[in-house]
Amino acid sequence: MNIQYRKEGDYYIPDLEIPESWKQPLGKYGGMRRAFLEKEHPGLYARMILNGTIWDHLTEIDRAAQNRLDIVLPEIAKDAGATEQLKEKDQMKWVGLMNACKNQVEEIILKELIYRV
Repeated sequence: MNIQYRKEGDYYIPDLEIPESWKQPLGKYGGMRRAFLEKEHPGLYARMILNGTIWDHLTEIDRAAQNRLDIVLPEIAKDAGATEQLKEKDQMKWVGLMNACKNQVEEIILKELIYRV
């Protein structure tokens, strides 16, 4: 690896740049994955940081989790009976059903994507 240095007073400081992909904000599921790796698998987390693969991994997990939520939630809501007719008729019941459905989908996402090694 060829690293360039710049002189600051009496010190040489490496000219390192943050990759553009690391400047993107991290979503809810990417943050949860990072916290899991940092706490439960610190060796793997440190290795991914040193390899420069951590941010790509976290953004991929976040994207996959959000896609899974977007695809599975409408199917589970439909099976639970959370329809537009119910929304017009009894909003509180519809909100309760939708919250339960979202919790079910998030449990699937946590098990399959966030808390796996």
